[in-house]
Amino acid sequence: MPGDAHIQDGPARTLGYETSKLGIWVFLLTEALLFGGLFMTYTVYRIKYPELFYDGHLELNRVFGTLNTVVLICSSLSVAAGIAAIKRGNVKLLKHCLGVTVLLGGVFMTVKYFEWTEDFARGLNPGTDIFFSLYFMMVGVHGLHVLAGMGVLSAILFLAGRGKFTAGYYTPVEVAGVYWHFVDLVWIYLYPMFYLIG
Repeated sequence: MPGDAHIQDGPARTLGYETSKLGIWVFLLTEALLFGGLFMTYTVYRIKYPELFYDGHLELNRVFGTLNTVVLICSSLSVAAGIAAIKRGNVKLLKHCLGVTVLLGGVFMTVKYFEWTEDFARGLNPGTDIFFSLYFMMVGVHGLHVLAGMGVLSAILFLAGRGKFTAGYYTPVEVAGVYWHFVDLVWIYLYPMFYLIG
């Protein structure tokens, strides 16, 4: 009966939501293991070569690093605002917030491009020493995650434009937002590790 189908929709949608949330958390757990291994490697070598790491961190451009930190924090705020908007059924604001988030992701990558161009021009590259090997590897892996997040959020933005999300259905938006927050959180750890502590 049509009424039965409508009744089934609620539990089915709830199950889909819970499954999606479980899926993203399992995925993020594997990502956390990846970065956790890199953080442990960093820690071991930093303890072994404290002077090398101190000298290396002085070579990095703190202005670029700080700017990118502000950019990603703002992007987390914009994606959170987008999720809050769709929960209220405000699709227009969701699209605006997602567009701002993707734009800020692009700003982050552009700043990183200019920073790395400057680094290479000064002879700083992955082969310089262990500090710069870890710096380029860890920040590079993070950059790939930023690009992936931008791709996911762009897809969500496209679907939002097609009217796929409402106050009653926004699971993909929330899942994408959780991933973006994770990417931002990783940078919050990388920034002091390389630019401040050394």
